[in-house]
Amino acid sequence: MCGIAGIVLREGVVDEADLQRMAAALTHRGPEDSGVHVAGRIGLAHTRLAIIDVAGGHQPLFDASGRHALVCNGEIYNYVELRRELEALGAKPSTHSDSEVALHGYAHWGSDAFRRLRGMYAFALHDREADALWLVRDRLGIKPLYLARLPDRILFASELKALLPLLPARRVHAGALAQYFQNQHASGALTAVDGIERVPAGCALRIGRDLSVDTLRYWSPLEVRARHRLAFDDAVAEWETLFAQVMREHMRSDVPFGLFLSGGVDSAVLLGRLTRHRSEPVRTYSIGWTDARQRDELDEAQVIAARFGAEHRAIRMDAQAVFRRLPRMVWAADDLMRDYASLPTLALAEAAGRELKVVFSGEGGDEAFAGYGRYRPDWFERQYKALRHPGSGGFRVRPELDAAWTRSLFAPELQVALRQHRDPVVRAWRETPPGWSDLQRRQYADLQTNLQDDLLVKADRMLMSFGVEGRVPFVDHRVVEFGLSLPDGLKVSRRGGKLFLRRWAESFVPPDHLWRHKRGFHVPVGEWLRGSFLDRLATLLPRSVAVRAWCRTDTVRALLARQQHRGDVSREVFSLLQFAIWHRLFIENGHRAPSAEEDPLEWIA
Repeated sequence: MCGIAGIVLREGVVDEADLQRMAAALTHRGPEDSGVHVAGRIGLAHTRLAIIDVAGGHQPLFDASGRHALVCNGEIYNYVELRRELEALGAKPSTHSDSEVALHGYAHWGSDAFRRLRGMYAFALHDREADALWLVRDRLGIKPLYLARLPDRILFASELKALLPLLPARRVHAGALAQYFQNQHASGALTAVDGIERVPAGCALRIGRDLSVDTLRYWSPLEVRARHRLAFDDAVAEWETLFAQVMREHMRSDVPFGLFLSGGVDSAVLLGRLTRHRSEPVRTYSIGWTDARQRDELDEAQVIAARFGAEHRAIRMDAQAVFRRLPRMVWAADDLMRDYASLPTLALAEAAGRELKVVFSGEGGDEAFAGYGRYRPDWFERQYKALRHPGSGGFRVRPELDAAWTRSLFAPELQVALRQHRDPVVRAWRETPPGWSDLQRRQYADLQTNLQDDLLVKADRMLMSFGVEGRVPFVDHRVVEFGLSLPDGLKVSRRGGKLFLRRWAESFVPPDHLWRHKRGFHVPVGEWLRGSFLDRLATLLPRSVAVRAWCRTDTVRALLARQQHRGDVSREVFSLLQFAIWHRLFIENGHRAPSAEEDPLEWIA
């Protein structure tokens, strides 16, 4: 796993010092090695966490002719098969790195090579002869890639923080901020920093001589065809072969790996499959709370770990330990994204990073196999919501924050943007083919928004902040294609969601674990936003530069008083707290990266 960055000038020669500054901001993604390459108006930078070909995988990579240069973040899982095929065509790789197949693949097949890659990756490939640069991102957006278009240049990097030093100005994007408050995150091209955009998942951007950008979409879940008559036994036969191949590829690594184990279905399935394909015990990690009334899942995780003979470690944290990680979490998340589970994920990454470089986790299982309760509303709920909030079949219509507060909380500029906060879900819904079911549309809308811009951000950034690579087999595009194509009756029933996966896993995971009611992983923020911490916050938050710019401070004070007296607006308070910290880190120039534990209140005013 690595970090990549680069510059494409309209004319002139790239300053290597600028590349070094960008690489320095990505050291956490690749603490073991770095490299830069300047070829006139195009410059590439790379920081490396060595997973495959530990000794020989230094980047940038070049082909023998010197025509092509590559920097890559991620893993190309089918590199063994592609390398064999390319060598038969005359390619002579100089390393055993998985990334090199992208370089030689492009040299032999051109842009058709992108469709042959399987994995999680974001890479930049310079074609010197064509005087062009390709930016390519994996199909589901597992690995990040950002772009900034300036009049005389284009900048790109794995994270926002590597672009910020070279931007002429730093401003908050109102539309992205509105989506953060009401959706937890921005989606599509938008980021919270005005002028920085995401490279779309499943796309390759070709940057030409005049800084023109052409987009090639080489994969889309919209190409999946529904299979309404597929029987369970036939689906199992297909799935067994498919998932065995996916797991074999994902387990390719020259370093040891572990697993984040919750009390849910997806991580239990992964532990069962990992155990099946290796002889030594899998190292597993779970987390829970010492001072929360809300029940955690440590007991269920321990039972599953024992069932498969895992080498298990349970971590318990109290409120103070959690909140002291908040500044680091906001810095690590990079883009503005509110997901309470990022805090325990960060703590898990810190613990795992002391022992391992690679950790598996179960993101994507609910989206691929329809596990969420929101995928199976009753008829009356669906119709009522669709009538009140048209455009997405009644799906994802409820904003995150209470309308009674948002009407008076935010400044006029933001009030305008708040009215468009549902646009990404509506756009995704309307893209779907007419032959798809309501369930498939709900899955697709989440794949395009919540999975890419929340769950995968959490999985990538929290782990990479401590130099750990996260692997997510349920987000392999073949798994997503399979799950989307299943008949609705194999995914949901009166018993709940994720029906196919549960029935299939009954042969190796205890049924009482598979079929218990889905609770999800809860972080008891409401219990922690109280007492002396809240009292100090009530004094400091209204002074924040971010809060004063985008909110009405009298309403902010009223909101904090409400939390002090009734404790029922913790989501609104936490959203403002996190925004204030993010703004200081990313918009107010010159602040250092937070250490693993710091007082969050020192970062808001």
